[in-house]
Amino acid sequence: MTTTDKASTKDRLLDAASELFYRDGVSIGVEALCREAGVSKRSMYQLFASKDEVLAASLERRAPGYAEQLTGGAEEAGTPRERILYIFEQSERLSTDPAYLGCPFLAALVELKDPEHPASVVARAAKQRLQDAFREQAELGGVEDPEFLARQLMLVFDGASARAGARIETLEGLTTVTVAALLDAAGVK
Repeated sequence: MTTTDKASTKDRLLDAASELFYRDGVSIGVEALCREAGVSKRSMYQLFASKDEVLAASLERRAPGYAEQLTGGAEEAGTPRERILYIFEQSERLSTDPAYLGCPFLAALVELKDPEHPASVVARAAKQRLQDAFREQAELGGVEDPEFLARQLMLVFDGASARAGARIETLEGLTTVTVAALLDAAGVK
């Protein structure tokens, strides 16, 4: 098998894993994963030691694209306040897609419940990067306690994501108004 074939097999596995785990949950079986990817279990186990590693790798691979969907263009948004609101506007926009099932990293964390699981480690890191981005903007905006505001913003983000992903709530205009009130209370410029 050539390197190109291995990369192709790996890409197919990670693409299938990303889609299946997001749509159907992390309990999806190895057989279904391999069938969807069009690869044998033997091939999967040559590339990854376990399904857990496939899940972790698929989340790691997904993280930059997801972050770009949320924050791409935020730098041009202007002030720290506008940058924070931009992320929530993007979240609202993403939530209107019929295939939207919430934040894939939050979903993995909730389903796995094991903080030491390889995918939980990846998911927590992705969530921490977003919280760090909120904290950085809060600092730039002159907030007295930027870490506390970042935690509040994550609470809104994750709660909104979970409710929209479960089809309990539509986010249109809801999160931006809520976040604007938090930013006003914190004095974000």
